[in-house]
Amino acid sequence: MTAPLVYIVDDDEAVRGGLSALLESADLEVRAFGDAAGFMSAWTPGRPSCLLLDVRMPELNGLDLQQRLVAQGVDLPIIFMSGHGTIPITVQAIKAGAQEFLTKPIDETLLLNAVDAALGQARQSLAQALELQGLRARLETLTPREREVLRLTISGKMIKQMAGALGTSEITAKVHKRRVMDKMGARTLVDLVHIAEKLGVPPTSPAP
Repeated sequence: MTAPLVYIVDDDEAVRGGLSALLESADLEVRAFGDAAGFMSAWTPGRPSCLLLDVRMPELNGLDLQQRLVAQGVDLPIIFMSGHGTIPITVQAIKAGAQEFLTKPIDETLLLNAVDAALGQARQSLAQALELQGLRARLETLTPREREVLRLTISGKMIKQMAGALGTSEITAKVHKRRVMDKMGARTLVDLVHIAEKLGVPPTSPAP
């Protein structure tokens, strides 16, 4: 996983400079922008990141940018900053998924702690996304028959029941099951069930 990155979006050049210097002193890479458009054109997925976002900005304000990111399915922890924070604004930001809401002038320790927590969340989310991507790739290697075996297996079917459902011998059913376990990287039935849950693969419905 690549090194973390902190984005700053604030129309105040002095604020951008101060925040950048503070974060860089903590050995963090920083990219700062004076407006939402600049950030939107530069942001790329696939790297653990967080966003320090000013609430009040010309054109597209912080809350509007947050809504746009959510609508696009962007999973990016946001730390809001405002010199005019009000309870309704704070509530709106938090309900929309903001990681934190800090009032200017911002305490340096609070900011660094908030950034550390946000980047920790970003790392976890990215790791989960990469794991799911790998599992989906494994699922694509299964043949149609093996997908049927997968669903029968996670339904708790015994080999004899599986063979009957597949219309094959118990030995062949065992071979299919072992191939599914190997391809999906599952050592136990419990592992396979958890993998199927992550992928949203439903078990075979019981016969009426």
